[in-house]
Amino acid sequence: MNEGYEEVLRAIASSDPTPGGGSVAALSLAHAQCLTIMVARLTVGKEKWSDGHEAAELIISKWDPRMGVAIGLAKKDALAFDQVMGAYRLPKRDEKEKEFRQSTIRKATIGAAQAPLETATEALDLLHDIESFSHICNSNALTDLASAAELSSSAVIIASMNVRINLDFIKGEDVDELSMRLDTVVGESDSSLERIRSKVFERLGWK
Repeated sequence: MNEGYEEVLRAIASSDPTPGGGSVAALSLAHAQCLTIMVARLTVGKEKWSDGHEAAELIISKWDPRMGVAIGLAKKDALAFDQVMGAYRLPKRDEKEKEFRQSTIRKATIGAAQAPLETATEALDLLHDIESFSHICNSNALTDLASAAELSSSAVIIASMNVRINLDFIKGEDVDELSMRLDTVVGESDSSLERIRSKVFERLGWK
């Protein structure tokens, strides 16, 4: 832990609306990625967990570079919200300005919904990999992998709320499409998390 980490936390805790929930969802995803990679590194090279070596190496090669993607999604979400606020501040003195303002608000709101949807989709992808890995990873680090799954699921849930709050204000076929995509991601995430929990409890002998 260092001052940079604390600075991010203080930015979230400030009265500024950004970074907010959507950014926190992406940061939750980043933490989930880190824990998953850690478990993969604790599995690789240990003969006892040789069945998990290939999967562990794939996780490291896939997700280590994508930590930057998660951080980028946190920034993208904050920027998208700022653009919505900027759109609402546009002048509306005549009909032309009103039409431009409304069009800009809608475009910005779609963007503000798409950003957390990307986070939710990325988190679901990680959950799928965690699910497969949970069968063969180093069992001494299984609770860390389970924690990564819970964080990934939280990222999906938090991101989904930020998608929905934006879609509540607009209508159209593009909105319906985003809603359907979100429903699919959330449903798959819930199912995957339940399977991961079941496997973790089975391997640890918990009831």
